[in-house]
Amino acid sequence: MKAQPDYSIYLVTDDGCLQGRELLDCVREALEGGVTLVQYRAKTASSAEMYAEALQLKALCDSFKVPLIINDRLDIAMAVGAAGVHLGQDDLPCAAARKILGEDYIIGVSAHNPAEAKAALQSGADYLGCGAVFGTATKADVQKLGTDGLAAICKAKGLPVVGIGGVTADNYREVRAAGADGAAIVSGILAQPDIRTTVRAIARVSQEFTK
Repeated sequence: MKAQPDYSIYLVTDDGCLQGRELLDCVREALEGGVTLVQYRAKTASSAEMYAEALQLKALCDSFKVPLIINDRLDIAMAVGAAGVHLGQDDLPCAAARKILGEDYIIGVSAHNPAEAKAALQSGADYLGCGAVFGTATKADVQKLGTDGLAAICKAKGLPVVGIGGVTADNYREVRAAGADGAAIVSGILAQPDIRTTVRAIARVSQEFTK
């Protein structure tokens, strides 16, 4: 049976947050700071571009012994030997993805309410990405869940829960206090002038919730 990764500080990539910097350099700084999981998300890249960049990210993450998750694309995940995929509500259903990937891959599913969380659990998801907790600049059409909504999902979860949406070093503690196993962070890490120091600050808070 596959081991569950450490979801506590879950970096999600977004080229729009890099402020002219190179993605690999930014991810390296985040890993040096203590990121525990990386999701590669590249909405506008071609398949060839995604494959090439994912290969580089996989090698980088491997050097830090941190798993790499691919957003949406099962084919890219399989091609580069990633740890798994993350699926939104409009992507391939989790049960169908499991038939393709098998049991060795991690499959995360986005859930915006308890009903979606229950459906993801029943369809064989390994973890839930729940939000938007605080609203988000990267996905304007996502409805705000709030910490109370996150807590409701965490209470009846049955799966590891990662809070996402507007999470920063300043409000990370609120996500964990709601019962989440971690937080998925985009601009709260990648748009910061000192990525390494930002992640280290988050890691210090995360240690407060280590069992």
